[in-house]
Amino acid sequence: MNKVIFFSMGIAICLVTACGGNGAEKPVPATAKDAVSTTAAVLPDTAAFKDMVDGQPTALYILKNKNQVTAAITNYGARLVSLLVPDKNGVRTDVVLGYDSIGEYVHRPETYFGAIVGRYGNRIAKGKFKLEGKEYTLVKNNGPNSLHGGKKGFGAVVWTAQQLNDHTLQLSYLSKDGEEGYPGNLQVKVIYTLTDSNQLTISYQATTDKATVLNLTNHAYFNLNGQGSGTILNHVLELNADRYTPVDSTLIPTGEIAPVAGTPLDFRTPTAIGARIGADHIQLKYGKGYDHNFVINPFQGDMIKGGHTLMPTATVRGDLSGIVMKVYTEEPGVQFYSGNFMQGINPLKGGKKDDYRSAFCLETQHFPDSPNHPDFPSTELKPGQTYLTSTVYQFSAK
Repeated sequence: MNKVIFFSMGIAICLVTACGGNGAEKPVPATAKDAVSTTAAVLPDTAAFKDMVDGQPTALYILKNKNQVTAAITNYGARLVSLLVPDKNGVRTDVVLGYDSIGEYVHRPETYFGAIVGRYGNRIAKGKFKLEGKEYTLVKNNGPNSLHGGKKGFGAVVWTAQQLNDHTLQLSYLSKDGEEGYPGNLQVKVIYTLTDSNQLTISYQATTDKATVLNLTNHAYFNLNGQGSGTILNHVLELNADRYTPVDSTLIPTGEIAPVAGTPLDFRTPTAIGARIGADHIQLKYGKGYDHNFVINPFQGDMIKGGHTLMPTATVRGDLSGIVMKVYTEEPGVQFYSGNFMQGINPLKGGKKDDYRSAFCLETQHFPDSPNHPDFPSTELKPGQTYLTSTVYQFSAK
């Protein structure tokens, strides 16, 4: 079993209203709308998730620990629907965005809320890659590129679920040869585990009968003040990353691995997400904010076979709730997305809205478009190999 190495990434309060500096957006004061609720969040109605999709039954599964942390997961897309965490006052706060019913997920799969995405999380340029001398063509669903597995990726299929106990849910899916253009019959297993140490672990396993490429991740949208509570620009973020992969105008990596030093992408010390998001920098213009892959320290090369140490990746603190989330992963990268394309048009749980930049994502992953960049860590999986990787989200409040 992998050993988790914990270390404290110090939190320094540096809000948008206080940091100023080049590129800071206008001050974002805490308002009544943004205030943390004094009413404890509740889980969605499990009955609203009992349905049939593509001839397969769907349901909502509940994990809980002794500290009142509770996770709700549906087998449609193996999605994390709710995650209730006590805030600094002990009030349970739902820190992930999601919907109230299975029907809303089915009708809006492209939001990716809480989904396991694959076969390939993130983008593949022009929907093409070569493997063992053969070119494969994928479904293009993001301008000229393929995103998150294509038109119907893993977040839009029904997984087979087995709840092992109050702490553990196992989900499995067989992705057949040729699905969305990818080669090989791929057997995938995802295990969610909630511990009494307030850690939510997502473990991934996969095998194939033909050489393929694979990059699995979870696409949870977080707001540590509570979903629908307002801006995340005052959340304080620290990333354990000295480098990142710059992108072109279609958000495909150029192939360069560049230093974050001297750029608005430098989160090596705790910084408010909004402190530099409006800076005059070409990468922020391409992403309309942050939508970039960061190279986690230390860069260890190919980790497709797993068995590596979980590395400290990120620390985020909710400015109003005091909830702190630490992320650890075996993956070489993490995609930080600041909610730049959120438009307030999707009805979240409890009648909230997914307003502009009211959530962020930290998608642990191999690098985008790796099949087309031989110098990036390999995402190739061959018959006889087992894809093994885990990511941990740990919660506290202060």
